[in-house]
Amino acid sequence: MLAAPINPSDINMIQGTYALLSDLPAVGGNEGVGEVIEVGNHVTSLKPGDWVIPGDAGLGTWRTDAVFTEEKLMKLPGDIPLLCAATLSVNPCTAYRMLSDFETLGPGDSVIQNAANSGVGQAVIQIAGAMGIKTINVIRDRPDLQKLVDRLTALGADYVITEEMLRKPEMKELFKKVPKPRLALNCVGGKSATEMLRLLQHKGTMVTYGGMAKQPVTAPVSALIFKDVKLRGFWMTQWKKDQAHNKDRLTGMIQTLCDLIRKGQLSAPTCTEIPLKDYLIAIEASMKPFISAKQILVM
Repeated sequence: MLAAPINPSDINMIQGTYALLSDLPAVGGNEGVGEVIEVGNHVTSLKPGDWVIPGDAGLGTWRTDAVFTEEKLMKLPGDIPLLCAATLSVNPCTAYRMLSDFETLGPGDSVIQNAANSGVGQAVIQIAGAMGIKTINVIRDRPDLQKLVDRLTALGADYVITEEMLRKPEMKELFKKVPKPRLALNCVGGKSATEMLRLLQHKGTMVTYGGMAKQPVTAPVSALIFKDVKLRGFWMTQWKKDQAHNKDRLTGMIQTLCDLIRKGQLSAPTCTEIPLKDYLIAIEASMKPFISAKQILVM
């Protein structure tokens, strides 16, 4: 293994609250990049020196060495930066699928998302930008708010607003500049999700992929009846299971994302690199409120 991030889902698995739990004893981590050192006699798709990422969750990436069957791994092109490779298989894939699979979006359309500073949120900003789609990005108010707004804007965010601003009349002014969104991406739940639902276009879709507020999604009856909005859920692990018979779709998505990386249209999220031996420091940092940097264990 070369490098592996700490994602919220990794922590949830350790806590025993995630939908996918490994048999114990287990190694933590579901994402990362490794280099092939040695292959068995019957391995045909990989060779020493290749960079690989997990083909699915649950492999356990927080370690220095591992032995896997070739079916469990995906080969990466050799020209992808290390941090991009280490953070490729979860957040950017989630962002790409949600932008592609629920609404037919094109240049000029808009999408609204909360948790815009998360790994998925940063990927949504960049992938949507490459597709010509405007992003309305909702974040929580915080002490260093302007610093975060500037960073997301530098990534390509069209509009960055706080959760409090969602409920203010100024939103009407914003929608004179950009069409109302047909797609909302919810990683928070609670009031944040409800307010985004109110802003959706007629027959729009809200996709929930996380619940950081630990509060249920509450849909206004008027939005369901009069606007006919759709509520959907998305889990990248389930999508990969559903595509087990269609590996070309998975490899095609990875190739598309790698092309965006090469073009400079998709970068790794803001990262803090931590040596594996200091994993406790990294795990504690990843669980702090308002954390904007992804902790990356470096082997």
